[in-house]
Amino acid sequence: MWPAIKPRLRKGAALYFSHGFAIVYRDQTGVIPPENVDVILVAPKGSGRSVRANFLDGSGINSSYAVRQDFTGRALERTLALGIAVGSGYLFRTTFEHEVFSVLTGERGVLMGALAGVLEAQYQVLRKNSHTPSEAFNETVEELTQSLIRLVGENGMDWMYANCSSTAHRGALDWKDRFRGAVAPVFEDLYGSVKNGNETRNVMAANSRPDYREKLETELKQIRESEMWQAGAVVRSLRPENWKK
Repeated sequence: MWPAIKPRLRKGAALYFSHGFAIVYRDQTGVIPPENVDVILVAPKGSGRSVRANFLDGSGINSSYAVRQDFTGRALERTLALGIAVGSGYLFRTTFEHEVFSVLTGERGVLMGALAGVLEAQYQVLRKNSHTPSEAFNETVEELTQSLIRLVGENGMDWMYANCSSTAHRGALDWKDRFRGAVAPVFEDLYGSVKNGNETRNVMAANSRPDYREKLETELKQIRESEMWQAGAVVRSLRPENWKK
């Protein structure tokens, strides 16, 4: 879209981004704004669906903000106004570089990639040791999403530990450092790949292929039809809130 947008930018306009990708990796994207516009960022910390749902609910969602280029002298004012307009519950300062480095690391790490990988690993170990699909899924995913992560969200990890059984918090405290040590090198490699642009090159190359959507659906289908997530579909249907649906 950049070749269509750039000629329409008038002097004093605000070029607003919700992600630092295009600007930070401009050597790959070709997105180099003219000097006579403001270049600003408000990046909601959630999926588009969550941003919209929280907006309608009136609760908002946290966002980071940054000013890359202040031509008018009003770039910060414009940025904060946009942050309020999209329903941000809280705004915190960042830079375009920090925003994109943290987002790409987080998406591939704890938020999505690492989360999916760790869940699959635990599920498979339980199944290998004769636990049923229902038990393996409930102990791996359902309890996390329906109980524990909510406690973390309310008051933090220590509060969640304090509000679980002694067998749970004692075991978690004893094992968390081993998990941290095991995955820390992977996160170091991941951050380096983000910072040097390799992840961007991979994304752009894959997304530019004419059959990308078909290949993506094949990959997602493999997850959807795996035993773990087939069990998950059944477990979700049995939640009390779904009984009357």
